[in-house]
Amino acid sequence: MSKLDSSPEQPLPLRRISQALTEWIGRLGEVWVEGQVAQFVRRPGVATHFLTLRDTDANISMQVTCHRSVLPDGITEGARVILRARPDFYAERGTLSLRANEVRQVGIGELLARIERLKQLLAAEGLFALDRKRRLPFLPHTVGLITGRASAAERDVVENARRRLPAVRFEIRNTATQGTSAVNELIAALTELDRADDVEVIVIARGGGSVEDLLPFSNEALLRAVSACRTPVVSAIGHETDQPLLDLVADLATSTPTDAGRRVVPDLSDELRAIADSRQRLRAAVHRRLDSEAELMAGLPARLRRTVANNLAAQSDEISRLHARSRARLGNLLDLAESESRQLLARVVSLSPQAILDRGYAVLWNAQGELIRDADQVGPGELLVARVARGELALAVGEPPAPNTTTPARTTPARTTPAKTTPGKTAAVTVVDDDQS
Repeated sequence: MSKLDSSPEQPLPLRRISQALTEWIGRLGEVWVEGQVAQFVRRPGVATHFLTLRDTDANISMQVTCHRSVLPDGITEGARVILRARPDFYAERGTLSLRANEVRQVGIGELLARIERLKQLLAAEGLFALDRKRRLPFLPHTVGLITGRASAAERDVVENARRRLPAVRFEIRNTATQGTSAVNELIAALTELDRADDVEVIVIARGGGSVEDLLPFSNEALLRAVSACRTPVVSAIGHETDQPLLDLVADLATSTPTDAGRRVVPDLSDELRAIADSRQRLRAAVHRRLDSEAELMAGLPARLRRTVANNLAAQSDEISRLHARSRARLGNLLDLAESESRQLLARVVSLSPQAILDRGYAVLWNAQGELIRDADQVGPGELLVARVARGELALAVGEPPAPNTTTPARTTPARTTPAKTTPGKTAAVTVVDDDQS
């Protein structure tokens, strides 16, 4: 299939385009086509019949011509057919049509089989899962309703809902509920109501019918549109025995349109009765509580006095126990402190200079008040002051005695017997150098 060459300077005539389209379409050959008969025209005395075939999932239709001999009996508008046809481009009018050589009507069994296959496909994708179902609002502001014009289904939904809640508001969209245009009109109405901010629940309602009549409510395009809605959708299709696939995708499936009118809004009388019952139960509960509290308050002073007396007695006993424990603890601490004080006093006394003097030692210092620690600090005739355990002595230093050459042992220095004196008086004392042997 070659491309046509053209330019503003060398445009192609319309007949060339028509000829090319005829050639291209002619190369398609025969094809099998499926659709729904939207229009069926029989002309008396003419062997050629004319059909309008429509795709139910898209707004597309095409003319079909066929000989009356290839049409099966019972073909009517709305029937689903499969036909073997050759595309034909009518150049004079610039229209495309199909010339059918064989036409087969899709039977009920085949329709049910297709619905079952679609059901399995959507179930595998999770469109029927319970966790996708949304709860309906308790008191919707506005209810959207999609149904046929002036239909019994519309009347059942509206009247039953307003009988339960007179103030309920409806946004009604009338569409075709069967036939070739039903699916597209239903999807358009559903999309419009889903976009409305005040619509909180959408009801799709239709009365009962045959399998062919209810086919739009098992259409894949409509089912996917319902699944994509942000507003909860209620399915109210047919009678209790009818179950299109819309019942499985919708958030709530009701048995009839009448049941849908009862389920989308609460019953005002029931709610008011429930409120009155709740008020009565609440009032009775409050009175019972008040009576119980009054009985408790009546005996409260005596119980309070007993409680206070018991608490005071318990606290008094506890204070007495704590007082005894405190006195015992304080006595133990005082005894321990007294023992430690005596020990400390004994150590202080034993380490005091007076204790050393009491053991017979003396402290010497010269006239200048210097403490004598070494014998070399004094000379003969020097006056010293000696402090003994009780009182002081004035001493004069004498010559040391001659060493005993025959006895190697240390000798005791010769002393004159010291006379006890009062301060200012002296006694003669001879000091021996102890370092000389």
